Amino acid sequence: MVSLKVAVINRDVCRFDKCNHECQRFCPPQISGKKVVEFGSDGYPTIDEVLCIGCGICEKKCPFEAIKIVNLPSEYGKEKIHQYGPNSFRLYRLPILKKGKVVGAAGMNGIGKTTALKILSGNLLPNFGDYEKEQSIDDVIRYFKGTIYADYFRGLKNGEIRISIKPQAIYEIPKVYKGSVKELVEKYSEGENQEIIKELEVEKLFEKQVSELSGGELQKVAIVVALSRKADYYFFDEPSSYLDVFNRHSVAKVIKKISEKAGVFLVEHDLTFLDYASDYIHILYGEPAVYGIVSRPMSSSEGINELIEGEIKQENVRIRSYTIKFRNPDLSPAEESNVLFTVPKFRKSYPGFTLNVEGKEVKEGQIIGGLGPNGIGKTTFLKVLAGVEKDDEGVVNINIKISYKPQYLEINQDITVESLLSKFEWNSTENLNLLVTPLRLEKLLQKNISQISGGELQKVAIAIALLQDATLYVLDEPSAFLDVEDRIALSKILPNYIKRKGRAGIIIDHDLMLIDLISDSIMVFKGIPNVSGEAIGPLPKREAMNSFLREIGLTYRRDEQTGRPRVNKPGSKLDREQKEKGEYYYV
Repeated sequence: MVSLKVAVINRDVCRFDKCNHECQRFCPPQISGKKVVEFGSDGYPTIDEVLCIGCGICEKKCPFEAIKIVNLPSEYGKEKIHQYGPNSFRLYRLPILKKGKVVGAAGMNGIGKTTALKILSGNLLPNFGDYEKEQSIDDVIRYFKGTIYADYFRGLKNGEIRISIKPQAIYEIPKVYKGSVKELVEKYSEGENQEIIKELEVEKLFEKQVSELSGGELQKVAIVVALSRKADYYFFDEPSSYLDVFNRHSVAKVIKKISEKAGVFLVEHDLTFLDYASDYIHILYGEPAVYGIVSRPMSSSEGINELIEGEIKQENVRIRSYTIKFRNPDLSPAEESNVLFTVPKFRKSYPGFTLNVEGKEVKEGQIIGGLGPNGIGKTTFLKVLAGVEKDDEGVVNINIKISYKPQYLEINQDITVESLLSKFEWNSTENLNLLVTPLRLEKLLQKNISQISGGELQKVAIAIALLQDATLYVLDEPSAFLDVEDRIALSKILPNYIKRKGRAGIIIDHDLMLIDLISDSIMVFKGIPNVSGEAIGPLPKREAMNSFLREIGLTYRRDEQTGRPRVNKPGSKLDREQKEKGEYYYV
């Protein structure tokens, strides 16, 4: 029986001063003398969820799409953990924590992953929907009486459970700490951490000032600091961000190691990383910024397979209308495809670094992936190709139109997303179906470009790049800051959009599953990071993956149910067998 109404008003896009209060005018009155929609002293509307019948008229009439009305099964009302205020986001259920295990969480941005992490780490007291009452830790313990959560929160209250957190917003660290990396690590060290420092190669950064670190370096330092503290539970919020595949594997190994003596809660969007590091998985689903539901715990393989298939079977819930399909890596573009252009052999040098690039043909409809460590020349290659920088001999002069999305995004304009996109035919039927709707850009149209999140800005930048009339689309790390659902959507968008137009694409990214899904062939970047790099290929997909994974020392198998790539445990029977065959990327 559906009887629970969830009404959310997005104040970021509500323009009550410009719409003649249409949400109130068109709402059918429920009780004489009392309106379902009222406007407060701050000018914003509030919807009475008790009186609301969930007809959705206000949702349809709002010209700014600021209102969302959702009907939920009534049983969820008993499982509400937290609500931020009237007509605001609410979270249902909590993830579990297990000593000696890594529990992962995956889901869209704005679905409650960070809220759950804050509650479990003791940084946010859940209010169980009573947002007008200030809860105490004793209230929380009483609410959870008779459950494992009661003992957990009692342990937090009494200081019997210690917590260490690696936050999501690592870019805030230089704002609050001034000093060297060595001083920062030593300040928070409470035990033996030399093995972790060595594994993540942080000793090379010791003499650097924290303010001088790159995103990847700052991420590794934040992880070392979190793990240098003695704790019963460690919390990691998106630890793979900014890291290349090499470092992601190192971080995953460190997290697995620390879980042998503590519990770990891991929020992550890279499904390959999450699968390798986690023992259990929770999928968070619902409506972003409206409500989030924490699924029951599943094994990591089961949870990620159900996420890929778009259905949580044990809860009989479809979270996506389609299933992701993985292609055979032996397949490559048809030989009869027309050659669009040729990448010439060239060199690009900087003081202390040189990149050498092989010359290869690029064919119509071909999508080329790019893999390699940070500091090896991937971004340099794209900049030279796009004409942003010149090669040493000036031989790169590709006479085609190239659309380039850079790695680092800066759009410093006081303009709405819709106004920015209006320079292109974004609202044509084709672009709406292939690009705008799958990227969920409609909800961003009224937002100012300077006020959107990193993930939202990434999606706008991808859209702008693809909407341009070009022969070659060049995208540098398009998955950065995107949540798991947006990455899955991107894996469909890029092949559909580029191949439908008969164009070509070169996509550099660290998400190996995304590269696996979109690529016909792959360029492999090898060498010594920050010293010299070599771009090899594009090679057939299987050959390229074998070459790349051999450098890391990892082998991948194919999941029997979904066909997705999965990391083999180093030293396992399957790992040894594949290495003996030279099949690091098993088909």
